[in-house]
Order: sequence, then structure tokens, then C-alpha cells
Amino acid sequence: MLLLNPRHYSRQHPDPQSRALIEKTIGFFEQKGLAAIKKDDQNSTWHDDFFQFVREEKIFAQLLTPAGYGAKDSRWDMWRISEMNEILGFYGLSYWYAWQVSILGLGPIWMSDNEEAKNEAASALQDGGIFAFGLSEKAHGADIYSTDMTLTQDGEGRWKANGTKYYIGNGNKAAMVSTFGKFADTGDYVFFVARPGQPGYTVKKKIATSGVRPAFVAEYALEDYPITEKDILHRSEQAWNAALNTVNIGKFELGFASIGIATHAFYEAIDHTANRELYKRQVTDFPHVRKLFTEAYARLVAMKLFGLRACDYMRVASPEDRRYLLFNPIMKMKVTSQGEKVVGMLHDVIAAKGFEQDTYFEMAIRDIGMLPKLEGTTHVNMALIIKFIKNYFFGHVGYPEVPQKSEAVDDAYLFRQNSGGLSEIRFGDYRRAFADETLSNIVLFQKQIDLFKKLISETPPTEAQQKNVDFMLANGELFTLIAYGQLILENARIYAVKPALKNQIFGFLIRDFSEYALKMILNHAIEPAQEAIYQQMIMKADADPAGFQEVWVQDVLPLKDAYRLRN
Repeated sequence: MLLLNPRHYSRQHPDPQSRALIEKTIGFFEQKGLAAIKKDDQNSTWHDDFFQFVREEKIFAQLLTPAGYGAKDSRWDMWRISEMNEILGFYGLSYWYAWQVSILGLGPIWMSDNEEAKNEAASALQDGGIFAFGLSEKAHGADIYSTDMTLTQDGEGRWKANGTKYYIGNGNKAAMVSTFGKFADTGDYVFFVARPGQPGYTVKKKIATSGVRPAFVAEYALEDYPITEKDILHRSEQAWNAALNTVNIGKFELGFASIGIATHAFYEAIDHTANRELYKRQVTDFPHVRKLFTEAYARLVAMKLFGLRACDYMRVASPEDRRYLLFNPIMKMKVTSQGEKVVGMLHDVIAAKGFEQDTYFEMAIRDIGMLPKLEGTTHVNMALIIKFIKNYFFGHVGYPEVPQKSEAVDDAYLFRQNSGGLSEIRFGDYRRAFADETLSNIVLFQKQIDLFKKLISETPPTEAQQKNVDFMLANGELFTLIAYGQLILENARIYAVKPALKNQIFGFLIRDFSEYALKMILNHAIEPAQEAIYQQMIMKADADPAGFQEVWVQDVLPLKDAYRLRN
């Protein structure tokens, strides 16, 4: 079973320790129960009980410490880190937020050559510490070109840090805050460590947010905060690279949080609906309800298949294979936006029930929309995705097949990632994923792919279109669906997903592709030859009634009463 069900936990782990960490975490939340989780959420209560559990069981220490630091059995293993993101999202986004921000805060530390800072971080993790990532500023957001945080020499080989950081999770309680700024005299970028509670570090306020209520999203100020050489993590280009590469690691996990939220929301929605009657009929007997649930299920399974496969590509990454840099922003943008869509479809079914204060769903509809926006906008990721279009379709490299990467190894490359050179990244032949597929909707989707390839090779964007950001981003939606479908199909083979479900997944991909093609015609200035190809892209998916019924009866409806978090 692909979907997480804490009642019947079945995830594969290569070692008993990893399973124990996950099962203990599930046990903590199952024992706490929904009523207590909702009470903390509604009262904006800081999660002292959760952090005490993390400290006692060394959860963060074992999962977020690379091999060679801290406990001998710790490692940075994206297989289990990604699962923890899903589980924390499943129970409440504010728990996930403290964890995910800690991943971001640790990134610049583990990427540095500062052994003193690394050992301090490892010790803090052993003590249950959390971390923060001081990048964004109120005036500039995450625009690191424009940082106003400065280090000024004091004439004795030290510096004074001055400036403010804004929207910084864990900014009140972090053991160490990785802070981005620049040297006042040279303008060179710098990453350094600041520590809440020290003189010169002031938490100005908690920033009000509509979600993650118990979390502390801070604005903090450094005022003549003393910095010595032992606090410096990165200088110049290395500081810049550390910022980008940390985001590659940490923001990837937004997608798994979205999967967790949508999964829990699905259980609650099907449970409510399948146990309710309207007009003397079971609500699940209504055709539109079955359609919404079945498509939501197909989309949710697709999210999980893509996320797990994208994680495989991260784990095989090397200086010679950086394909993950395409799949990573798709995880951040596409999977999180699909989570919004899934929860929206479920909300269309359960309607007002979703607003009730004692449901998980009330949190889900509030929090799910945060995830595509936590990095600013989905456009940030799309602008990166479209850089890979040419190399994705042409100049393929004969990479070996990427296996499922579940083994217990330290993903050390992620802390020495290459930056830049995106135009040099090559891809394997995407067509291998579609080889020998005969299902009706997969065949139709391949025709849409061929038309997109024809579009970019025979009628590429004009000079004016290339300068039109809206046009390029909208066109990128079509390309994103192609790469999304590739990884879904690769993982469907690994997980032996049955044909009926695969056909339903590619049915919604065809509909989405057709919708984006129509928007290109309606919303943008395009050449007649381009319009002709976009029109051909608009296709009607095979409804596959027999396959639809199979998925509904065998996969979706049995989820009734499959999981409920106790009150």
C-alpha cells in the first residue's frame, strides 16, 4: 500500500533502528490524539511535549546528523527524512514546520568546512535542539542579491553583525541560526552562525500567520552582535552556493508534507462520506462523489509515486548526474499544488463538514495552500524548470537505470553539491519510461508529448515570446507534466501499480495537459503554426469505465474506516 496508514504501518526500511524511530514518532501522535493536537493548534501552543519527545528519543539527532558527527548510528538519509516529513505533515503542519526549518538551518552548517560549528550542531541535536535559517528579509523577501545584513570589522579581527531577518521559523528557540549577509567593506556574501539569547540578538516579534499557529515565525534583529572566525560558515561564492543548495535539500520536503496532509484529509473525508446518507441513499452512491474521490485518490497516489522517485534521483546524484535539479523544483511546485487540488476535491464532497473545529480537515484546508507559497511563488520553481526543456528532449545520455534507493547510506553528496552549469545537465531518454506501454491513456499522453516536442523543435518561441515571462512560464506547465508523468510511470513499475490505476492517473494528466494547451491558445499571443499544434494537444482521455469501477471498488471505497486518529 502506497498511502501512509499509521494503523497498519508498512513502509520498507533496511534497518530496525529506522523503523523504530518512525514507529515511535507515530506512537507519540497516536497517543496524543486529535483533540489535543487541535487544542494546541487553536491556542497557538508551542509544542513543548513534542520537543521533549524529540530530545528523549534523539529523533532529530539520529535523522539530521550526517555520518561522522554525533551518534555513531546517525546519518543523513533522504529515504527516512522524506518519510518523516510526510508523517509530520500527516499529524499537523506546525510539527513539520519546526522540523523542516531545522533542516534548512543545518544545511549551511553541514556544507561548511567549519568543524567547530559542525560539532556544536551535532551536540545541540543530541540535546534536542532545533535550528533556523536566517535568509529572508522584510524588504527583500528571499532575494539574496539584496541582503541588508552586514558584518563590519571591529579592527581586532572580529565583526559586528547588524540587520534584521524576517519570516524565520524557530527564530525564538533555535540553538543555532544560520544567517546570510555580506561583509560591509567588500560586499562579499557570508553565512555565519547567530544564537538566540545572546547579547545583540533580539526577537522583535512573532509574525502573525494563518497557518502553523503553534510555530514561532520570527522577525529577529542583530545589533552589534559579535562575530568571530569560529562563527563564519561560508564566504563569497561559497555562501551563495550554500544558500541555493540548502534550499535544494530543505524545500524539496514541501512536497512530502503536502502528501501527508492530503492523505490524512482523504481518510477523514471518505470516512465521513461513506457513513452518511442523503435522500435515502449512501452519499458514496452518487456518481459525482465517486468521480471526485477516485480522481483525488489517483492524484494522491501520483504525488507519492513522483515524490519517492524524485528522492531516488537525489540519492544517486553526483557531479556527473544532476538530474535531480529538474525533479526537485517539480516536487516543490507540482506536488504541493496537486495537494491543494486533492484537498479541494475532497472539500467539494464533504462541504461544511470540513470547517468543523474538531476535524483534521479544518487544519488541512488552511495549511495545504501554504506549501506552494512558502518559497514565495510557484513561479520561482517554474523559472528553474524551463531551463531544462532543451536538454530533456535532446542530447540524451545513456545513464544506467536508477533503482529504488532505500538502503541505509549517508547522502553525503547533498552537502557538496555543484552549483551553476545548469545548461550542462543532461538527461536519460524519457521515452524509456513509456516503452511497451499499451494502456489507452498512456498511449494518448505519449501523443501529447510528441506534439510538445514538435512544438519546441519546429515552432520554438519567438524572440518576443522568449522575453514574455508569462508565456514561458505557462508553456512550462506542459513540460512539467511530461517530466511528472515520466517519474510516475517509472515508479509505478517499481511498486507494481495495477493497470486500472495507472490508466486513471494518466487520464487526469491528459485532461490537465489539454487544459494548459487551451490556456496557451486563449491567453497568449501565438503564431498560427503554434496554435495548430496546441489545438492538436487538446485530447479527450479514455474514461475507461471498467478501470474506474475497479479502482473505486478495490482501492478507494475500502479506505472507509481504514484509519481514524483517536480523540
